[in-house]
Amino acid sequence: MTRPVVFLLLLAATLVSASCTGSLFKVKPVTELPPLPANTRSADAGGVTIRGAPLLTDEESQDLFEANLALSGVLAVRVELAFQSGVPVEIKRARFRLRDGENKEWKLLSAKSAISRIMKANGVFAYNPNSRKQFEKEFSAYAVDLKTPLSSSDSRRQGFLFFQTPDKLPVRSGQQLTLTVERLPQPASITIN
Repeated sequence: MTRPVVFLLLLAATLVSASCTGSLFKVKPVTELPPLPANTRSADAGGVTIRGAPLLTDEESQDLFEANLALSGVLAVRVELAFQSGVPVEIKRARFRLRDGENKEWKLLSAKSAISRIMKANGVFAYNPNSRKQFEKEFSAYAVDLKTPLSSSDSRRQGFLFFQTPDKLPVRSGQQLTLTVERLPQPASITIN
């Protein structure tokens, strides 16, 4: 009687450990991200054109990250920076701010902080550490690189900025959001929805 029980326990443990490999959430490869639509709002920041669009629907975030970012109070804003001038532009000093219609500022999150919010909102507390590392790697690949200067040899940069709602509640649709960029040759603002 004990042999079948031991066998079943070993089989269950094997199945559980096998299911915990890979990423926590299935993240679509960055290379499959479609280009920003031509009608995306933009602004000029003195030699750099900035385009921005929020990832507002659950379907969009599920398609890319297999997670509901809005439920976790995280808004992904897709930005594109296009170099226009002859002098390289340092973008690591740039400050991105997001304000809603009530003039409340949303907190800019690192990709790692956004992941923590997503996991907390989805109730993911027990996981394989390697699965989390894989998810962090795949998710972070979507973050915009702000460390490398824009120049004529590297003239276009795109990716996501992650913002947390002011009250840490889920993102509400229909809000007027304004993305402001400071510390570039000129400040710029875009109403993104």
